[in-house]
Amino acid sequence: MRFTLSTNWNNDRLDDGAAIADEALALGFDALELGFRTQPEQIAGFKSRLDQMPVDSIHAYCPVPLGAPSGHPELHRLASRDADERALARILLKKTLACAKDLGAKVVVTHAGYADLDGWLVNLDSEVLRKLLTLKDGKADPDRPVYVKYLAKAMARRRKRGRKLLDLFRKELDVLLPDFQKAGVTLALENLPRLEGFPNVEEAEALMKDYADAPVRLWFDTGHARVRECHKWSDGATAIAMRVADHVCGMHLNDVKDFHDDHRQPGWGKVDFAALAPLAKRDILRVFEPHAPVTADELKASLATIRKLWE
Repeated sequence: MRFTLSTNWNNDRLDDGAAIADEALALGFDALELGFRTQPEQIAGFKSRLDQMPVDSIHAYCPVPLGAPSGHPELHRLASRDADERALARILLKKTLACAKDLGAKVVVTHAGYADLDGWLVNLDSEVLRKLLTLKDGKADPDRPVYVKYLAKAMARRRKRGRKLLDLFRKELDVLLPDFQKAGVTLALENLPRLEGFPNVEEAEALMKDYADAPVRLWFDTGHARVRECHKWSDGATAIAMRVADHVCGMHLNDVKDFHDDHRQPGWGKVDFAALAPLAKRDILRVFEPHAPVTADELKASLATIRKLWE
């Protein structure tokens, strides 16, 4: 079973792409995902190691766009009600696609965007809901009556706003996907750890039905799904994974404790990786995407654990 490491883990620490690839190889990984923190000057080093560490996927936007203060997957959002925002996202996705073609990657992972939950009188976004979730002692309780009340209102608004955004997003895909088709690269839409995250599972299923023969699929982030489950923004992470399994082309393997997007190594938190084995054993990409605080020893041990669990 092949496992990939996201360069987001070490490309702030190592300037040379070749050194980043060498470190991933030494830890036992089989390939790389170029993360959205990749700098233009690191690309040559990655190319020099393609024979040993191929690039399986690229996380938009990559490399970091000229003039951007830092790398971020949501510098501009293709799923947005703002036409200028969508136009800028198209430009950056096409640049990421060019990078994928140059390095032989077959998948571009993207954060599509968010269905805005602001309102004239009541804002119902994820941050507001998280405050309602929290008790005086700092603990989170998703069964707290005030949270349940406002979550129901937020879910209703989310469904309505999502339907409008879906129509705009289809038009953007109609423009972009011919370029991906020509390049032989798949655009993968990642599940996001906020109620506003687009597409949610219902929207994703609608898109997969509409674009069944087009190069667009879903990307399943284990930590993001767990965060959504804990907040009751969606069904359980495993149930969601099985529901969309036929449309998934890759996974980000991240672990979390509960309510926060910790991006730690598998085995650290509460994600049930054993239950995700049926998805992991499909013909998909499996990408470790830890944040920088994870140590090399922790990551190496985590990789060994997941190999044993799934192989």
